[in-house]
Amino acid sequence: MQSITRYLRSLMLLELFRGMAVTWRFGVAPKATLNYPEEKTPKSPRYRGLHALRRYPNGEERCIACKLCEAVCPALAITIESHNREDNTRRTTRYDIDLFKCIYCGFCEESCPVDSIVLTDIGEYHMENKSEKVVDKQQLLAIGDRFEESIAANRAQDARYR
Repeated sequence: MQSITRYLRSLMLLELFRGMAVTWRFGVAPKATLNYPEEKTPKSPRYRGLHALRRYPNGEERCIACKLCEAVCPALAITIESHNREDNTRRTTRYDIDLFKCIYCGFCEESCPVDSIVLTDIGEYHMENKSEKVVDKQQLLAIGDRFEESIAANRAQDARYR
């Protein structure tokens, strides 16, 4: 008797209509996707994107060449060289970050005692040549100067959690 019932149900195509009902139900439901270049999702102030070197309000770079970020980097992506100035302060002569090696863990940012190196919320960057994979000190300072307002705003918003 069950085989006859199963045969009659297969003739009525109940499974097909049930499947089509699911398809129609999800076909008319509102979509959860975004049109990416035009619509962007909100980012956390802790988002880790492109690196930047910050300056003090008087224009002097913050990095004191303590090399903690170089020491703590698990991917060995940071290279720092320094020299002593006439006033017995140390400053960097070379600060390179290899973006292909970097794993964007944020350890360099956490280890910096003067809040010099930061990971910005810039996630939309590309490289056309292999030579662009290493970002040097001047490029990092330029990124920091360009996006200082958003960096400071993100830092202020996240300050109570640090």
